[in-house]
Amino acid sequence: MKILLDKIASVTKNTQLPPEVDVTDKFVSEEGAVLAVEVMEDKKIYNQLELVSGRMSTIKRGDTLAVALGNRRALKGFIGEVPKTLKTGDIINLLNLGGVSGICTSENFREVGHALKMKVLGAVVDPSDKSTPLNIKNFVLFEASDSIKSKVPLIVVSGTCMNVGKTSAACEVIKHFNREGFKIHGAKLAGIAAQRDTENMKDYGAKKAVSFVDAGYTSTVNNGKQSVAVTKGAINYLSIGNPDYIVIEFGDGVFGEYGVMDVLRDREIQDSIEIHIGCAHDPMGAAKLVQVCAEIGAPLDFISGPVTDNSVGTSFVERTLKMPAINALAYEEESLKKILDTCLKK
Repeated sequence: MKILLDKIASVTKNTQLPPEVDVTDKFVSEEGAVLAVEVMEDKKIYNQLELVSGRMSTIKRGDTLAVALGNRRALKGFIGEVPKTLKTGDIINLLNLGGVSGICTSENFREVGHALKMKVLGAVVDPSDKSTPLNIKNFVLFEASDSIKSKVPLIVVSGTCMNVGKTSAACEVIKHFNREGFKIHGAKLAGIAAQRDTENMKDYGAKKAVSFVDAGYTSTVNNGKQSVAVTKGAINYLSIGNPDYIVIEFGDGVFGEYGVMDVLRDREIQDSIEIHIGCAHDPMGAAKLVQVCAEIGAPLDFISGPVTDNSVGTSFVERTLKMPAINALAYEEESLKKILDTCLKK
């Protein structure tokens, strides 16, 4: 059966789906499986889908979408998982703006409302082999790797949680080094599928930017060991073209369930880190982040995020934690340059 899609989610970007697709009722319910679904309701909040173009589009009842199955465990969003079985007509939920979908098991209703309900219309099949259900894992830019085959230094941005200023910090660092004449590549690793942040990295001067989606993952939930291998694969891929630095942003917090801690604990990755930036909401978070990163062998070099929004937090970081603090949204270029130059000379 053929289905005309109204919207194609960004999580499927590497499959390059056409507007009209063939579907089957023979499902393989696993992470990355691409489905055609019908939106069952209208929502007033968390009602947008990131398209393969990167544009955000409002979802309306009756829309037909292409999405992909995956897992999510977001402190400030939805908790959901790939269904154990699946058939045409089943109801599943949209778990994130990038189109990752599954069965919602818990929700932060105050911030995102209820998870959008969608009816499964069929499993999208591979255009070249209509007997094979499509999966994003078969469309990758790079493979996971057991080792780093690169000497390109890393600039890493981690944080206490999602929505704590990591992307802003990463982008401002990219902009600075780009304007200084350095060639920068970027990566968004350990999180859930969306290309907004990698596109932001490009907007700020990264010549190339990838995420774990480009290794065939809809998220890195329950994939701690794979997160390490995907990170190393991304580093190897981004090293092609000989950038001066690779800027890596982790989508979740260090204590989250997306594998950030596993990546930061890896000795080979630690040896490649030139600068490690930490982002936190408040003084307690900043203090704990500094402590934990030092204990695992990936010490921070300076702090950013909402904790640096005014002099209260900045003073705490500088006086109590004995560490530089700079706000990525309000700073003087010379201040950032001085801190980064100091970090590179350490």
